[in-house]
Amino acid sequence: KGEDATHIGVVYSMIDGGHWLLPRLAGEIWLDSPPLYHWAAALLGWLFGFILSLHDAARLASGLFAGIMIACLAGAGRQFAGAEAARGATLVAIGCLGLLVHVHEAQPALAFLAAAAAIYYGLALLPHNPQRGGRVVGAGIGLGFLAAGLPALISLGPLLVLLPLFSSHLRTPQVARGMFAASVIAVPLILSWPLALYWFEPAAFGAWWARELSDLPLSPNVALNSWNFLKLLSWFAWPALPLALWTLWKERRRLREPRTLIPLMSFIVLLVMQCVFSEPRSLNALPLLPPLVLLAAPATLSLRRGAANSLDWFGMMTFTLLAGLLWLGWAAMVTGMPARIAKNLARLEPGFVAQFSLPAFAVSLGLTCAWLWLIYSSPRSPQRGTVHWAAGVTLSWSLLMALWLPLIDFDRSYRPVAAQLKAVLPSDRGCIAGRGLGSTQRAALHYFAGIQTVRESRRNAAACRLYLIQGTARSETTPPGNGWRKIWEGGRPSDRNERFRLYTRP
Repeated sequence: KGEDATHIGVVYSMIDGGHWLLPRLAGEIWLDSPPLYHWAAALLGWLFGFILSLHDAARLASGLFAGIMIACLAGAGRQFAGAEAARGATLVAIGCLGLLVHVHEAQPALAFLAAAAAIYYGLALLPHNPQRGGRVVGAGIGLGFLAAGLPALISLGPLLVLLPLFSSHLRTPQVARGMFAASVIAVPLILSWPLALYWFEPAAFGAWWARELSDLPLSPNVALNSWNFLKLLSWFAWPALPLALWTLWKERRRLREPRTLIPLMSFIVLLVMQCVFSEPRSLNALPLLPPLVLLAAPATLSLRRGAANSLDWFGMMTFTLLAGLLWLGWAAMVTGMPARIAKNLARLEPGFVAQFSLPAFAVSLGLTCAWLWLIYSSPRSPQRGTVHWAAGVTLSWSLLMALWLPLIDFDRSYRPVAAQLKAVLPSDRGCIAGRGLGSTQRAALHYFAGIQTVRESRRNAAACRLYLIQGTARSETTPPGNGWRKIWEGGRPSDRNERFRLYTRP
């Protein structure tokens, strides 16, 4: 459920219907973002679909872009402060709580994060290798636009203008030539998809451009947005945020040096842009994480002993306790003991029956043993706390996916609903009008059952003999007109409010 299902639906339409230039979702044009992520996901889905289900193969794109992001952050950290700082950037990125869920979704924002990290890596290269740095910056800008559209240029473009104003290291003729090389690469990449869309689908190009402009409304209360973003970052950017603050304190007399100025200026520009144009939600806070990771990387080597030990003990205790709770909940699901926990889980997910899986159990047990070995055997070092935090995040997510995924899937998936609906559809059904269906539901119905609905606002919806309405359990709305008869009603077992109702008429 959620954006993951929506973007898998777009990818499925690319593979199933060949809509690569102009993305579609369940038969309708989809213009929420440029299609870089969906292109990569569709290609991976096509390449690996013979060994994985399509949605799992397509979601490999998230791993690809996350890997590019971490590699570029490590490269920038190496240019700024050496190999140990590169390792610190990798560990902090892996352990960042805000990335944990989104990086495992089918999420186009990850392509933008990879592009932004590439820009930081290119900027770090500029003073020493301007041509290579310029090429990396240009590729990052162009791919960032193909990933996120106009907001990417608005967020990252000012950085290239402001940095030379504040740092003499970035005002040299060599850097200027690198910036020119960046523009030579960025401009064709930026124009590639819009020009192709304008040439082959001029009406869709106009709709896309209008949407790009309409998605940039000024926030009515920038001050409140700023405060809410900062509150969100207090946990979302952990542990990058406190480590970044320590770096700024230590480097307070050298803030104009590129290693500090580039990530700091980027964070400030991105925060201002997000506060002015976006709502304070987790997805909009994602672009703030890469610059914080770069600021945090040197702090993994310079934390005072007391702070480093505190982070270490906090991480070890937190994730050991969390792993124990995950094991305990799994045992209750599978064995029914402890009875109280099993009863509470049954109340939360009525109808769910857990099955013992030997591969999931073996993997989980191996990871837990590896965690215990790590915390008892890892040598004392400045980065030990960061290592334990990254390993603890990895362990907790892996246990959740290995042991709890069947329960999560039972709670959130629309697969059973789609199967029930498909079973009652007549063979000569024709078109199906729809009301109240969100992008998640339309994508799931298309992917799982091949069902595409026509919005009731469309003219051709009046000719449909079937009508699917998403509503609530407490109230029922009927299709417009007379002669409709309800032939099916269903919903996910865990959702006591959401209901789907199918009507037919002669």
